[in-house]
Amino acid sequence: MKNNHSALVLLLTSVLLFITGCGNNNQPDTSNVNSAAHWLTDTIIVVGDTKPNTQFELHTTLVDGRKSQVKLTTTSMPTALSVKYPHLSDFVALQVPQTIIDVKSLLKGHNQVIQSSKDAATQISNVQIYGVLDALYTAKENDANEETDFGSVVNQHSVTFKVWAPTATQVTVLLTDKTHQQTTSELVMTEDRNTGVWSVSSTQANAFDYYQYQLDVYHPNTQQFETVTTTDPYSLSLSTNSKYSQIIDLNNPNTFPQGWLTQTIDTLEAPEDLILYETHIRDFSASEKKLSSPEFKGKYKAFSETNTDGINHLKMLKQAGLNTIHLLPTYDISTVDEQAGIAIDIDDPVSKVCSIYPDLTHCDDDKVLNKSLKQLLNSFDTRTGQAQEVMETIRGKDNYNWGYDPYHYTVPEGSYAVNPEGKSRIVEFREMVTSLHNLGFRVIMDVVYNHTFASGLNEKSVLDKVVPGYYHRYDAISGVMEISTCCDNSATEHAMMEKLMTDSLVVWARDYKIDGFRFDLMGHQPKQAMLNARQAVQQIDPDTYFYGEGWNFGEVANNKQFVQASQNELAGSEIGTFTDRLRDAVRGGNFMTNAEGLRRDQGIGNGLLVIPNELQPEDKQLAEYQISMDQVRLGLAGNLQQFSIQTSNNDIKLGKQINYGGSPAGYALDPADTINYVSKHDNQSLWDNHQYRLPFDMSSDDRVRIQNMSLAYPLLAQGIPFLHMGSELLRSKSFLRDSYDYGDWFNAVDFSKQSNNYDVGLPPAEKDIDNWPIITTLLTNNEDRDDVSPTQIDFASKVFAEFINIRAHSVLFRLRTAEQINQKVSFLNTGSAHQNGLIVMLIDDNQGQDLDPNYQSIIVIFNNNNSPQEFSYQDAASYKLHVTQANGVDAQVKTSASDGNGFTIAPLSVAVFVK
Repeated sequence: MKNNHSALVLLLTSVLLFITGCGNNNQPDTSNVNSAAHWLTDTIIVVGDTKPNTQFELHTTLVDGRKSQVKLTTTSMPTALSVKYPHLSDFVALQVPQTIIDVKSLLKGHNQVIQSSKDAATQISNVQIYGVLDALYTAKENDANEETDFGSVVNQHSVTFKVWAPTATQVTVLLTDKTHQQTTSELVMTEDRNTGVWSVSSTQANAFDYYQYQLDVYHPNTQQFETVTTTDPYSLSLSTNSKYSQIIDLNNPNTFPQGWLTQTIDTLEAPEDLILYETHIRDFSASEKKLSSPEFKGKYKAFSETNTDGINHLKMLKQAGLNTIHLLPTYDISTVDEQAGIAIDIDDPVSKVCSIYPDLTHCDDDKVLNKSLKQLLNSFDTRTGQAQEVMETIRGKDNYNWGYDPYHYTVPEGSYAVNPEGKSRIVEFREMVTSLHNLGFRVIMDVVYNHTFASGLNEKSVLDKVVPGYYHRYDAISGVMEISTCCDNSATEHAMMEKLMTDSLVVWARDYKIDGFRFDLMGHQPKQAMLNARQAVQQIDPDTYFYGEGWNFGEVANNKQFVQASQNELAGSEIGTFTDRLRDAVRGGNFMTNAEGLRRDQGIGNGLLVIPNELQPEDKQLAEYQISMDQVRLGLAGNLQQFSIQTSNNDIKLGKQINYGGSPAGYALDPADTINYVSKHDNQSLWDNHQYRLPFDMSSDDRVRIQNMSLAYPLLAQGIPFLHMGSELLRSKSFLRDSYDYGDWFNAVDFSKQSNNYDVGLPPAEKDIDNWPIITTLLTNNEDRDDVSPTQIDFASKVFAEFINIRAHSVLFRLRTAEQINQKVSFLNTGSAHQNGLIVMLIDDNQGQDLDPNYQSIIVIFNNNNSPQEFSYQDAASYKLHVTQANGVDAQVKTSASDGNGFTIAPLSVAVFVK
């Protein structure tokens, strides 16, 4: 009856507006159409791109085919709306007359604002309705955003379904059998017109059954009323390949792996104690040779093994002090076929590849059809583009992706499960979490709420089928989908998208025991949404930690649409942001550097000024070196706004006064604001980055030392270190800049330490063809000095572990406040008397509160020179080399010493002296 009542109200409203609507009856010229009208409240519509001396009318087409038109009058823009929607503040505000008695019913139709002069329409604007939906359904108490239990909920004798779909005219639950071959029941839902929430309870549905929603809804993409079928945006479980949602209770013991309820989760005293190790689930075991079952390759199950090379490596790092595993996206993604045997694996026969890609050049050669894809790739000359050509062809159908392509936000990805169907993927994901927790690691998830993989009526669109035009961000004038993130930008500034994000995070924290979250392109989300979400998660897990990419770009840049969750705006919040300042100063160049710039633009970590390559411009080296050294020092001090640095000309500047590409280098107000890194999944690996820039004649051993030194910067810096899995193994991607879906060939990590995957073929032309000439040149001129042995890989990993150990065993590397850093951290060897290539950091525990009972002070000296250096210091004799290094694997750093005159530091070494 309630559903019929809604239809009746809609029909009566349509009739009323058809009769009383004012304005002319001319058919508008549809050749001049945009989407510059925004309905913000029940009484205010704003329009951009307006014409002078025009009248405005709201034209509505309702589901029953009737049309209405209502005259709109200009009014002043309410201040509150200008503040809430700053990017619309200069639009013309129009008053919606009170004669419209049922705005909610109009919103179920197609709305346009018509500008006309005399009898001719000059502009038609399709109406974007996100604002009025929030105003009507989320602005008061007990509205849609206060609703709980969206999705399917298992009760004692029934199942309740609930979905927010205020623009739909009918919503039905389609139950299917377990084979998904036919619909077994259709449950008609009813709408609560106060909240826009549709719901139904039924005894016909049971736990572990599958379902979809069918909605009748107007869709702006087609400008037609559509009947769409989709999964549940609040899905908690899915069928293979995510075609159907599954009814599930995550508290059902059938969803628990062994030990789920008794696992141990380490706690930390402060977020600054975190040491983050970025791990891709497939990369972790795709090259593993000691799995107990080949089925576990690239799967969740690999983390529950007990004696693989990968697990033994993690155990070694844990013993050193590593405490947190950061997992690249592992929610349900869109781009890998989950059905066993369908996606291409690197160990599959070439005949299978050719059955999918028959035009592949090598399919004409019968001799290779029975070889594996890996054998084929191994047969190529690595100095050619043959390998990349094959990978470029097949990457759309292989089993690899980083996962930044969200499909369903709150279900584990099925391609990482041995069995992706229904609850099995949940059990396997939880088993992985349990195993990592029991190894002593905290577990952090990489999440991507800033965009979806698809929208509109596309197959893998979900949100935009349920409430078309609401969950995404569109250009304010054209209405074209914003894609500055890479894909279809979502709009967490809208209340129900923020709620979806928050509710999803709560599920991961509560029901999967996830200890923190890393947010992709977090700067595309409102700061307040991030603070709200963290507060909600903290109710479940008080010591959760949030961090992410606070980059400032795109249509939301410089707070254009809202106050962003960006580097500058999050200062003092203890939501961490990755700092590009330390990264670029150590690596050289920036994320956009390419071609000859990749060699020319050296950084502190690969020889700037002190070990120049042949392209270093002598007239620019010194200035670039000086500002880079200031940026590195500031990074070591937590990138704080108020930290004092003595510059090369003896000026004293605060961190916020140090330049970084025209912006302040120092932006943090608390050490937990800063995530320090020199390598992560994006861009070239650290090893490849260095090979671009190092002199041709540098020895292989020195190249390894360069790598170790660069990793020491984030590990010995204030703030939180972030480490890319395999960087300690000299990991290479054969110079590939963006390896997001280029398979195991370019992304391989060998924990057996036999290879670092360097020089396995020129990187894919799509991303790197402009870089091929410089790659070819350096590979030739290096004369294999850029190749490494298993002994060198093992050495690098052990030195890396020593730096982790040094950090983990003194709180002085993990200071909790800006005040403590300003008191205790300072830099020697600064100003005009600076010795080139030396950074000398003093952490003095005699200043302020005594924090470390073991040390009065620590001096860390980074010698970026390829020769020993002496640094005069009056009190040097009271310091000795840190016991970890004195007893460590690096014979060269052990030659570093202190005496009454000062310190001697070995070449290309980071020496830690303690008092």
